[in-house]
Amino acid sequence: MEPPTLLLAPALDQIRVTPWGDPIVDRLGHDPRSHYVEKFWLGVLGPTTILLLRHCAQSLEESPEGFDLNFKATASALGLGRKVGRAGPLTRSFERACRFSVVRSLSPTEVEVRRRLPPLNRTQVSRLSPRRQHEHAIFLEGELRLNNETIQRRARRLALGLVECGDAVDDAELQLGRWRFHPSIAADAVRWAWDQHHGPLDGLANSSN
Repeated sequence: MEPPTLLLAPALDQIRVTPWGDPIVDRLGHDPRSHYVEKFWLGVLGPTTILLLRHCAQSLEESPEGFDLNFKATASALGLGRKVGRAGPLTRSFERACRFSVVRSLSPTEVEVRRRLPPLNRTQVSRLSPRRQHEHAIFLEGELRLNNETIQRRARRLALGLVECGDAVDDAELQLGRWRFHPSIAADAVRWAWDQHHGPLDGLANSSN
């Protein structure tokens, strides 16, 4: 599959930048100014493109509906000189961002920019240095543990509400299953909630009191 192409008009002085809405990436991704992007995306996109994405992220915070980006002023502000056009470093940064699907063209005068960058895929991770690959694996383990702890806390809060309303253990577990909690998380949550409200189960797993 050919990488996406940037459709900027030649000799363009200014473009319109609007946010690229993506419910999944917006929820799971990383702010361009984050430690994750600086540490792991930097080697993929390069420092100039990361700098551009950070600039856009800040500008979109200030103007959520979008903003007009002046090439000469932006290049100068980012320390890229004032050279514009196809050979300019700012245009090349937009082209690189487009190839990696963090920017996309809507027209020759408008682009969308992701407010958050997705986690690196396996191919991208494999191209990192061995040290960075190891650090990325450790980061993912920490994210998974944090996510599991968050899910567990939420399941326990819901389970306690069910038990306090009089649900038996099996009924509470069944309801958590309907809410799409994993069976092991549902079982742990209900038993914790029962202990909090009634005391230890002592084998009375299906008792309502």
